Amino acid sequence: MPLAPPIDLTHLYATQRLPLVRLATLLVDDLPSAEDVVQDAFMALHKRQHLLRSPEAAAGYLRTSVINGCRSALRRRRVRRRHPEAELLPAGSAVDDQLLAAEEHGRVLAAVRTLPRRQREVLVLRYWSDLSEADIAATLGVAVGTVKSNASRGLARLEKLLGDDR
Repeated sequence: MPLAPPIDLTHLYATQRLPLVRLATLLVDDLPSAEDVVQDAFMALHKRQHLLRSPEAAAGYLRTSVINGCRSALRRRRVRRRHPEAELLPAGSAVDDQLLAAEEHGRVLAAVRTLPRRQREVLVLRYWSDLSEADIAATLGVAVGTVKSNASRGLARLEKLLGDDR
């Protein structure tokens, strides 16, 4: 298979950035978050440009990536709103905070290790590697629906395992 001609990322950035920022701003209602989402989409495109055959395909990839990034940003925002106590750290020394964080981290990792392989892979790629569902699906060679269901089941299992300890 012949290699696709390189995509002119500079031209694509100049022509697509502003419309994508507008799109993202409409979805997340926050200009700084929208700009971050668009920047992440361009970074992802830069890494995967060799897979795309045309500027139109690259523009479509960017739009999809921006929409997925906005969904993720909104999801994170909803979680923060549902659990505001998680952002409030108790008063204490920095050493105490570090010890508590290390203990919590260890408990979470131990619980993650008990998950079935696919659930563990999906959660690690999503929350440690910060990949989108589409990227996870491509990485694991499965459908996006499989990623979603495994993430949902894995999170439910983690909540069950860790819920009593909190």
